[in-house]
Amino acid sequence: MIDSPKMDANKSLNLPFYVKTTILLIGIFVFISMLYIAQDIIVPLIFSVMIAVLLHPIVNFFVRIRINRVVAIIFTLFLTVLFTALLAALIFRQASIFLETWPDMVDKFSLRLNEFTHWASRYFDLNQWKVNRWMKNYKTELLNISNEDIGKTMFAVGNGIMVMLLIPVYVFILLYYNKLLIEFIHRVFVNGDQKRISKIISETKTVIQRYLAGLVIEAFIVAILNITALFALGIEYAILLGIIGALLNVIPYIGGLVAVALPMAVALATKTTGMYAFYVLGIYYIIQLIDNNIIVPFIVSSKVKINALFAIIVVFAGNALWGISGMFLSIPLLAIVKVIFDHIEPLKPWGFLLGATMPTTSKINPILKKFKKKIS
Repeated sequence: MIDSPKMDANKSLNLPFYVKTTILLIGIFVFISMLYIAQDIIVPLIFSVMIAVLLHPIVNFFVRIRINRVVAIIFTLFLTVLFTALLAALIFRQASIFLETWPDMVDKFSLRLNEFTHWASRYFDLNQWKVNRWMKNYKTELLNISNEDIGKTMFAVGNGIMVMLLIPVYVFILLYYNKLLIEFIHRVFVNGDQKRISKIISETKTVIQRYLAGLVIEAFIVAILNITALFALGIEYAILLGIIGALLNVIPYIGGLVAVALPMAVALATKTTGMYAFYVLGIYYIIQLIDNNIIVPFIVSSKVKINALFAIIVVFAGNALWGISGMFLSIPLLAIVKVIFDHIEPLKPWGFLLGATMPTTSKINPILKKFKKKIS
């Protein structure tokens, strides 16, 4: 009997497990490499898509009140850019004042650390000479940062601003061709379940809108709480530290640690006693409790819940892939991936793994019973 070409094709696809795994790993490696190499194109485009989805209801509101769609998009973008520019100008102004006093703060901070090392060496039997040498090297590195690396930082910021100028253009195009892009997605998956595709698109838009809008409101409230607390304690640069702390708070789990470390360091450098650093720690802890138990559940609530394990993993992975931008994008992108997984039957277990819903005993037992029947 002669095998048909169709049978030969099926046989050629029946590859061993290790071959399939190797091909899969190579594919993942190539995909991640492409994301890294093309990050200057991909990252602004992803930001643009998310901003376009966030602004889409506002544009639709203006269209419903009989404003031309192009005019509505331009007006919405103008308001968004104006708000962003005012916030950036405030941060840059505060940062320039902060940088002017950086060398003095390094000296004061070194003095506080020196006093602490004297106390620690007395009570913990440390080598004072080694500690002092480490302190001297650390101070030199901090001063070098202020004198040498500022130029590199400003250059990087300049490149970032040039890239960010493309985002309003992308957002305008995405908002204008919104229906065309959605129709394109439907035509690409013309053989699939169109109702399911529409549901995935709808839920993805809802997740992005709720998540990003909630984050903006959350950052605004946390910034006010931070600034108020720092002003009450008499900490210098309260506005800058409060805003930076609110922006860092957007990064889950890791951002909060960095957000509290900055004002604690400033408190150590500018106050006469180190107790102010502990006051800052205590009041930031209270703000985190308010944020986690009141602000996030009521404002940043979303249908998609990501468990802490994968949230931390993707934040680190995003930082390794795209730097700070990757850290900000990691959670919403993972939420979108989970929405897609939850609607595709073979990928539903992976969507369940990414989620924060703990399985009940009643759901586990039938699965175990089926497994026992198969092996018995």
